[in-house]
Amino acid sequence: MPEIGRLQRLDDPALLRGLAALLVDAVDGGASVSFMAPLAPDRALAWWQGLAPAVAAGERLLLVARHDDGRVAGSVQLLLAQPENQPHRADLAKLLVHRSERRSGLGERLMRAAEQAAQDAGKTLLVLDTAGAEAGRLYARLGWQRVGVIPDFALWPDGRPCATTLFFKALAPAASAGH
Repeated sequence: MPEIGRLQRLDDPALLRGLAALLVDAVDGGASVSFMAPLAPDRALAWWQGLAPAVAAGERLLLVARHDDGRVAGSVQLLLAQPENQPHRADLAKLLVHRSERRSGLGERLMRAAEQAAQDAGKTLLVLDTAGAEAGRLYARLGWQRVGVIPDFALWPDGRPCATTLFFKALAPAASAGH
């Protein structure tokens, strides 16, 4: 079973290649995660490298699930840096689970780890968006509240328009948030 850990830096070339392969696998599998197919491995690698400053600064929290041999099985991100009137909030982004790891419980484990990391960072509200029905079912099962659907919000990797569903989750009662 892959172990989930928080990365403080994105400077390990083997890890970066593994993350790039994870992103390529997601896009090849049809996930609407900001990229169009086919996604070249060097482009995926450059995207992960571009996140390094935000990860190092603690603005973007990155959790990665890896096997003992170093293979990347999944990842999830929390965008912690928010406008000054939203210090209590974080955006959950890019829950990626390699297709070979799906239906193993890894997505749920990554989500629970992200929620705990958000609480540890003092966040009381999380928001996310998803185009995938399977991911939407996972989020609902984990207590996320569906807000609504925006039609034609993004594109599937093959270029077809897709709707996006917005979710939120309160991590602590509103009364405990600064009162």
